[in-house]
Amino acid sequence: MIDKILMMEEPSTKKKLQRVCLTLDLVNDPNLISEYKKYHRPANTWEVIIEGIRNAGIEIMDIYNVDNRLFMICEFPSELSLVECWRKMADAPKQDEWAELMAKFQQALPGHKLEWVEMERIFTLNNTN
Repeated sequence: MIDKILMMEEPSTKKKLQRVCLTLDLVNDPNLISEYKKYHRPANTWEVIIEGIRNAGIEIMDIYNVDNRLFMICEFPSELSLVECWRKMADAPKQDEWAELMAKFQQALPGHKLEWVEMERIFTLNNTN
């Protein structure tokens, strides 16, 4: 009986998240890139910004860097949209101040405005293919 109980799976209570990937460039200046990275270290990122991201519905956010290119992965509940999360985040306290501060480090991708640009997924590998 104990073996049967241990082998039973509990119903999944995990939320279904959607993942969105975005990109943006930094000004190609090693000193500015280094300073941008410093602002994004856990001890240096303003707590009010972290709270605003979470309150907007974003559950996971990772930012990667190579040279002057940034790559962001955001995950949020499937019932939300990226536009909705971004709007809520923009309304969060101190977000305008943070965005203005970060703008001095950032530059638009060629052919785009100065903003994070959503990327198109062109390949996926998972257990179903």
